[in-house]
Amino acid sequence: PQLQQAIKLLQMSRMELVEMVREEMLENPVLEDGASDENEPTETGANSNGEADGSPSAPPPAPLEHEPPEPAPDKKEDSIDWERYLENHALQAPLPSFRGGSDREDLPGLEATLTRSEDIVDHLSWQIRMSDLVEDEQRFAALVIGNIDDDGYLKLEDVPENEVVPKLAREAELDAEDAEEVLKIIQRFDPPGVAARSLRECLRIQAEHFRMDQLVMSVIENHLTNLEKRNYPAIAKDLSIELEDVYDIAQVIAELDPKPGRNYSAQETQYITPDVYVHKVGDKYFVVPNDDGMPRLKISGFYRSAMADNPQAKEYIQNKLRSAQWLIRSIDQRRKTIVRVTECIVDKQRDFFDKGIEHLKPMILRDVAETVGMHESTISRVTSNKYVHTPRGIFELKYFFNSAIRRDNDDDIASESVKQAIKKII
Repeated sequence: PQLQQAIKLLQMSRMELVEMVREEMLENPVLEDGASDENEPTETGANSNGEADGSPSAPPPAPLEHEPPEPAPDKKEDSIDWERYLENHALQAPLPSFRGGSDREDLPGLEATLTRSEDIVDHLSWQIRMSDLVEDEQRFAALVIGNIDDDGYLKLEDVPENEVVPKLAREAELDAEDAEEVLKIIQRFDPPGVAARSLRECLRIQAEHFRMDQLVMSVIENHLTNLEKRNYPAIAKDLSIELEDVYDIAQVIAELDPKPGRNYSAQETQYITPDVYVHKVGDKYFVVPNDDGMPRLKISGFYRSAMADNPQAKEYIQNKLRSAQWLIRSIDQRRKTIVRVTECIVDKQRDFFDKGIEHLKPMILRDVAETVGMHESTISRVTSNKYVHTPRGIFELKYFFNSAIRRDNDDDIASESVKQAIKKII
């Protein structure tokens, strides 16, 4: 469950993260907002023996992604690897605050803080444009996305499940086997489980994504009906396992999302706040996280002492302590990852920041993923619903990813630059 929670944390918008943190503070008494006592020593939590949080009583949560990161050349020692970051048991200090007062001149105006919610078609279409599919594969992918319902399933009216891909492949003039491979690529997009043709396939895709064990896969493949009816003894008998193991498997499967598209349904217009700022000092650009308004979480010293003084409450407090430590560290790693990806974007799109939109370069997810050593799906989550305030305005991080338009005897040009040139002509 912590693995899925970590992925959700990474793809949350800033507003969603703040709301989630406040809910956690209400539910977990070990968490405190340290913003009011910034001058006091930071409480990072300890066990009953006064040891640091890195002790065995406070194991780190599961890594964010089980899929291996793609290699990055000349990876720096301080680089952030979402796939492995929690192998380090040390709990870092609460998030520092980037404060400048409420009257800062560089804050955006109200009209610049509105955003339209992204639906599932927009989200998937963007990932298609950022992929390296060839023309006929993109035609097929567009047909797939156009036939995804609000729950995230690939459906064609009056067409049997096993005929959906062949029918769309014929329309796209793509070989059926190649079409199946393209569908698998789409199914690995964010959100996991999208473009499935059945509940079983949807859950199987997610289970494979999270590298769940073979018993979980067997229940998904062969016992969904028994699972729905809570016929756990039949599952235990068929798989030759204990009934308690079936209960555990059922709980794991319940954490999967049977409707991966529902988080992208149409919503009202929302106000946005930048996640990061890009400042230019001299001829250099600096990326600074925006921590204003974000609770600065710390571990309560009261509950640390209570765990030592009250053995009966020790187990309860330890569980809450582990949860609090995981949340604090995960938020900090989320913050660092957004900064690191933004720094990479600024470096690759330097001409845009220096000269304007006409100089925006073609860039796809893989370009950034290879540089920072992360998977493309991780970059997609990092850049979705995240905003950067720059000297040239506020942009969603996804804005800087553009497909290439080829030119004879010249470098490729970004599609967004072409759009801007057309607007000027009109």
